[in-house]
Amino acid sequence: MAYLSPNEFVTKMVDSGESKVYMSTKDTIIRAFMAGAILALAAAFAITVAMKTGSPLTGAILFPVGFIMLYLMGFDLLTGVFVLVPLALIDKRPGVTVNQVLRNWGLVFIGNFGGAITVAFMISFILTYGYQIDPGPIGQKIATIGELRTLGYQEHGIWGWLTVFIRGMLCNWMVSMGVVGAMVSTSVSGKFLAMWMPIMLFFFMGFEHSIVNMFLFPFSMIMGGDFTIMDYILWNELPVVLGNLVGGLAFTGLTLYATHIRTGEKRKLD
Repeated sequence: MAYLSPNEFVTKMVDSGESKVYMSTKDTIIRAFMAGAILALAAAFAITVAMKTGSPLTGAILFPVGFIMLYLMGFDLLTGVFVLVPLALIDKRPGVTVNQVLRNWGLVFIGNFGGAITVAFMISFILTYGYQIDPGPIGQKIATIGELRTLGYQEHGIWGWLTVFIRGMLCNWMVSMGVVGAMVSTSVSGKFLAMWMPIMLFFFMGFEHSIVNMFLFPFSMIMGGDFTIMDYILWNELPVVLGNLVGGLAFTGLTLYATHIRTGEKRKLD
């Protein structure tokens, strides 16, 4: 059958998390680098489409192509390993420790950031012919996104920080549903549809994705965005990473594991 039952695909989630812990450093970083690069290209593509068509919804509809490509190729995003790898620890898989989980997260973070910032430099270069001309409306739009999503949150103090944190939670709730969706079906078309729906939702709603931001904010700074690296870290990347971790693990990973692997005791009927 092209569809796996919940207990089958949740077991597959745990198996996937375990395999990522045992993956070599080289493979982990390469796969993360490519995932960050492809997602960055997808973000640039979606923003370009939205601006040229005047329809943010069209950009959101097309953005998931990048996510789908990278997962079909077996590449890894930090948002995905936030959900899958801890399940192997909770399931007490052999050799999976807290240190190994943190090692995986750290390597994937490094790889994702490397891929995203590489694309940021490449896109900024081609938009400006080697930084010789004005970047045009697309470059200017991305620069303003960087300012709004750092200084815009900073203006509201702790409530702004909590807002971006919750947007990060909601984002990875949806993104992790896409990760799981890829495991629900054994056909390419089924995986495509299952991944496309939640990814479109998160992008259109303006939720915060840590890897997309690894492209947007360096690009924005290159294009002259009026904020600092510390503004980016404190008022976006840090709360977004934490929100992605909490949202994906709590709303998707742990809920599915708790009810399909560690199921409750059957009720006894009178």
